Amino acid sequence: MGIQIKVPTVGESISEVTIANWLKKDGDVVQLDEVIAELESDKATFELTAQSAGVLKIIKQKGETVPIGDVICEIEPNGQASAAKAETKAQPAPAAQAQAPKATGGVKEMKVPAVGESITEVTISTWLKKDGDFVQIDDVIAEVESDKATFELPAEATGILRIVAQEKTTLPIGGLICRIEIAEGAPAATAKAAQPTATAAPASTGDKSYAAGHPSPAAAKILDEKGIAPGQVQGSGVGGRITKDDAQKAQAPAAKPAESKAAPAGPPVISEGTSRNERREKMTSLRKTIARRLVSVKNETAMLTTFNEVDMKPIMDMRSKYKDQFKEKYGVGLGFMSFFAKAVCTALKDFPAVNASIDKDEIVYHDYCDISIAVSTPRGLVVPVIRNADKLSFAQIESEVVRLATRGRDGKLSIEEMTGGTFSITNGGVFGSMLSTPIINPPQSAILGMHNIVERPVAKNGEVVIRPIMYLALSYDHRIVDGRESVSFLVRVKEMLEDPGRLILGV
Repeated sequence: MGIQIKVPTVGESISEVTIANWLKKDGDVVQLDEVIAELESDKATFELTAQSAGVLKIIKQKGETVPIGDVICEIEPNGQASAAKAETKAQPAPAAQAQAPKATGGVKEMKVPAVGESITEVTISTWLKKDGDFVQIDDVIAEVESDKATFELPAEATGILRIVAQEKTTLPIGGLICRIEIAEGAPAATAKAAQPTATAAPASTGDKSYAAGHPSPAAAKILDEKGIAPGQVQGSGVGGRITKDDAQKAQAPAAKPAESKAAPAGPPVISEGTSRNERREKMTSLRKTIARRLVSVKNETAMLTTFNEVDMKPIMDMRSKYKDQFKEKYGVGLGFMSFFAKAVCTALKDFPAVNASIDKDEIVYHDYCDISIAVSTPRGLVVPVIRNADKLSFAQIESEVVRLATRGRDGKLSIEEMTGGTFSITNGGVFGSMLSTPIINPPQSAILGMHNIVERPVAKNGEVVIRPIMYLALSYDHRIVDGRESVSFLVRVKEMLEDPGRLILGV
């Protein structure tokens, strides 16, 4: 038997991962520690490495969602694989002499296994074997699903299957699913089917199994959303079973044109040159987590937003004057983010409640500034963290912003790079936003929203002048931060940005 590779534990709150991509194909020879697949959770993407050298046998396919600890593939050591093939060719099949199964009198009760800390019950989704069938140990006999994932149920003994819980039945963890009357040997039909011949050919298409044309739970849901009947889809799974990938590729048949009938008089319907197609896509784990967290913040915090405006001319003049020298010396561009990060860190020292968080009935104050920056990626919004931003120089902050943004867009951010921030900055201005009310990133107590820069007439020293103005928004948790502190914090940030020399001097 090959070495089983299971989904590793990748974070405390992560209970399942999705197979994003197989970098090796089934049957490929892989080396120890070679990257064979990419897994993604609702937070980050991880690489899966081979735990030994040998021949890869893929068990879970691309796109499948697999719980932590489940077997994802096997690696057959090269020597064993070759020996196994040679033995298969050399030995005649003993199945020809297989005797009818002989009951031993023992009965194996199969109960719902523990499949996750927070899962208390499962539903019998599909029986892959029928009552009275002869099953071998480790044969997959049923699929059970929880509110998080679908699991395969293997037989725990060899013998005759006696089903107790029918399909669509919901059982608690530990509930009785079925019994197996333990038997020795195998039925004659099984022995005959197992016998290899020199002229072995694929099974006749007319000899369909129970699984033929039957969708998996995930596939059934997708087909239902598309309005496609299972009979209209050709299954590529074991025994003709319709897999999730089959369902995603399936297209609804074109509707036949209705016979011409006399329509009642009325206004003409304009249809030429228009499209009324609809498209459905399953939410990714990341998108579902974003949705859940944002709703949670709105429900569990006393969120309030205060606004102010900043004259960006001093910063823009400084950037224009020194950006070429800055780039030549440090190898990175001088952007706005470093100015805002430094201004925020200074203001957080003056108003520590804005840098705090709630832990049950305690307020946790931080004497450091780990600044989270919102980064838009093809997979959704991620918020990596710049550690100890208050201790970094302008060049170090700009370099870290570029590094984290690049890793975020490439899907390479780790869990550690996205956890532990004490304050967040988001920049909707890069997309043209004039004003917004950003949502707090829990468990933090505040977030600063940057917006686009627009030239506006303002009064300066009794005269109307045109200046580049940016609106700033500070959303904060009113349970920790009072109105006086939030407004004073934002004014402090404004003062630092409008006089950037104070950031350089630290005054």
